Amino acid sequence: MIQLLFLVLIAEGIVALLLMVKIGPLRELVMKGLDQVKMGKGPATVKTIAGTMSVILLSSVTSILKIQNKGAKLGTMTPMDQVLWRTHLLETSLMGFSLFLGFLIDRMHHYLQKLNRLRGTAGASKEEFEKLQKERSQLKEKEEQASKEIKLLQNQISILSEDLKKLNLEAKEKDKKIETAEAHVISLQKQAADLLLEYDRLLEDNQNFQTQALGFRG
Repeated sequence: MIQLLFLVLIAEGIVALLLMVKIGPLRELVMKGLDQVKMGKGPATVKTIAGTMSVILLSSVTSILKIQNKGAKLGTMTPMDQVLWRTHLLETSLMGFSLFLGFLIDRMHHYLQKLNRLRGTAGASKEEFEKLQKERSQLKEKEEQASKEIKLLQNQISILSEDLKKLNLEAKEKDKKIETAEAHVISLQKQAADLLLEYDRLLEDNQNFQTQALGFRG
C-alpha cells in the first residue's frame, strides 16, 4: 500500500512539474492526457478513486486517534502500537499529499485550459484588430484620394464659374452692341424714310415746275 502511494505521489509530482514548467512538447502531451481522462467515464472514475482514498484516509486518522487514546490510557504504547501508529501516520500523510496533488493538478489543468482559450481569443482579437487597422488605413487612403478629387473638382468648378462669368460679360457686351446696332438701323431707316419723303416732294416740285414751264411756252 505504501509503495503504491509512493508511486502515485511520484507520478503526480511529475505531472504537476510538467504542468508548471514547459519542457518541449511534454506539457501539451500531459494536457491532452488529462483531457482524455476528463472525457467520458473518466471524471466518475477519478471521483470514485478520490472518494475511496478519502474514506481510507479517514479510517487511518481514526486508527491513529484510537492508538493515541489507547497509549494515553495505558501511559505508554506497545511496540506493535508504535509500528501501527507510524504506518497509519505514513499512509495518512501519503494519501493526504496524493489528494492534495490531485486537486492541484486538476486546478492547474483547468486554469491552463482557460489560459489557452484566452490566448486563442487574444490571438483572434489581435488579428481582428490588425484587420480593422488595415481597413482603417485603406479608408484613410480612400478619404485622402477623395479629398484630392474634391479639390480638383472644386478647382474645375471655380475655373468653369470664371469662364461662365466671362461668357456672361461677353454676352452682355454683345447684347449692348446688338442694341446699339438696332438703334443705328432704326435711325438709318428713319433717315431713309425722310429722304424718300424729300425725294417725293422734290419730284412733285419738279413736275409742278415742268407744268408751269409748258404753260409759259403756250
